[in-house]
Amino acid sequence: MTTRKIALTTLAAVTSLALTLTMSPAADASPRGASQAHRSAPSHVQTASYIVQAQSLAAARTSVQKVGGTITHELGIIDGVGAALTLEQLEALRQIESLQVQPDAVTRTQGGTVPNQYARQLLKVDTLAAQGINGTGVTVAILDTGIWYSRGEVKNDLNGTNKILAMYDAIANKVQNTPDKSGHGSHVASIIGSPQATLNDQPLGIAPMARLVAVKAFDLGGQGSYANVIRGLDWILANKATYNIRVLNLSFGATPQSFYWNDPLAKAVMKLWQAGVVVVASAGNWGPYAQSITVPGNVPYVITVGAMTDNYTPTNGADDRLASFSSTGPTYEGFVKPEIVAPGGHMPGKNDNGTMEIPKAHPQYATTNDMTFVMSGTSQSAAVVSGVVALMLQAQPSLTPNQVKCKLMSSARPALDGAGKLAYTVFQQGAGQINAYDAVYNQNLNCANVGLDIAADLAGTTHFGGAARQKADGTFYVVDQNGQEFGSQGYLWNNGYLWNQGYLWSNGYLWNNEYLWNNGYLWNNGYLWNNGYLWNASFVPSTTSFSGINHWVGQE
Repeated sequence: MTTRKIALTTLAAVTSLALTLTMSPAADASPRGASQAHRSAPSHVQTASYIVQAQSLAAARTSVQKVGGTITHELGIIDGVGAALTLEQLEALRQIESLQVQPDAVTRTQGGTVPNQYARQLLKVDTLAAQGINGTGVTVAILDTGIWYSRGEVKNDLNGTNKILAMYDAIANKVQNTPDKSGHGSHVASIIGSPQATLNDQPLGIAPMARLVAVKAFDLGGQGSYANVIRGLDWILANKATYNIRVLNLSFGATPQSFYWNDPLAKAVMKLWQAGVVVVASAGNWGPYAQSITVPGNVPYVITVGAMTDNYTPTNGADDRLASFSSTGPTYEGFVKPEIVAPGGHMPGKNDNGTMEIPKAHPQYATTNDMTFVMSGTSQSAAVVSGVVALMLQAQPSLTPNQVKCKLMSSARPALDGAGKLAYTVFQQGAGQINAYDAVYNQNLNCANVGLDIAADLAGTTHFGGAARQKADGTFYVVDQNGQEFGSQGYLWNNGYLWNQGYLWSNGYLWNNEYLWNNGYLWNNGYLWNNGYLWNASFVPSTTSFSGINHWVGQE
């Protein structure tokens, strides 16, 4: 089977595990409403999975049926279908100019007493909780490996009420309980919203009163197809109003294989953003190298999250630093990513350590009595931000996704050195580390996605590039509206994020792939936060531990 691979990275204290999920068309349930009357290939003829997009769902269905292909998924969110096709059927479809036919891709998840969730104090979530801001009234959808619905510390809120409003299995194509045999989805969900008390009597989760919708698109090994993931996104869009879904957590990623506007997964994500859902995506666990942002974190509209760590000293900010595994921008379209960073090192979360695949594979990071497991990765940092967004939307329900993104970025705190310069480039830390309290209360609303037009982008009439360019020596820099290099670091200190703007796409700044990121930027000591915290950047990560997609990153 021809596939494109996607690495879904998780942020956990122990690892950023890239889990993969696949489902063959034959094993997948027939979609509701799909015609069973069309001809299919004989069982002895080899087929492969493809995504077929047209002007409408009906047109895509009709085209596949006409050539005798087997429809496996109805993907209305992208006006397409998933289909099992022979080579002959594939070639026949590719002769139809109005169709876009792509191989289905494989997607991957990013990977005693309960330890303190240090992110709550670091980001001032505890201060918001004391004011009654805890995620009440906001629903977060989590597209992942399922959720541990039988465990109260995952499924309940602070009052002991079931917080899981719905579970949809995109692999089986039905609403049903979605047991998590991997552990990744449950870990992410508990960071977002577990009410369980930790050693300092703070809840484990960032938004313990937020409601959850669990969409399962990945199997116990963390593997899933593009078609199943898109079907999950399609279900979320269709049920957005029913469950008041305001936030979507996507803790997975894949290596980009095309510009974002040609990627069907990116298109589905853009539809949700356009519909008013704040999409939070992990940056990926492929740092520190440039242009390592994964799909769908490379979509310019969404909030893409990198990872930092407190270096196991939560009360001492002097040694805080960027996590070595955190993926770095820019994207291949020139956008600065990630937008922000959040805690993603040694994060505690809930798992069934006796049965789930991740804790069984790494038992040294599991507890035996309370089913707490520690992981590291951008999956976990994305979960932190999803929880913070739930707090923001409780406090101000009328916010649009663009406004949420602006408030998060304009309240972030970049890591600085002793001279007041950036300790990390905007391609590594974006606007800096989030601050939940300031994100809730600051008044900036219109500084994100300036110059972008999502309706035109989805319609295919206009596409956009970012402000990043590459020099002959391989290093990247930021330009202003006139194409001139902006300062030495590409950063505006007045909360007007020039590098977050979009420009009409021009092929004039495609990257020269023979140039590699200049690793000379890797770190110096003594970098100072503008709030007095130091980011210690003396750690030089190993390049040998990131050789495969299914990699496990060490605790940081």
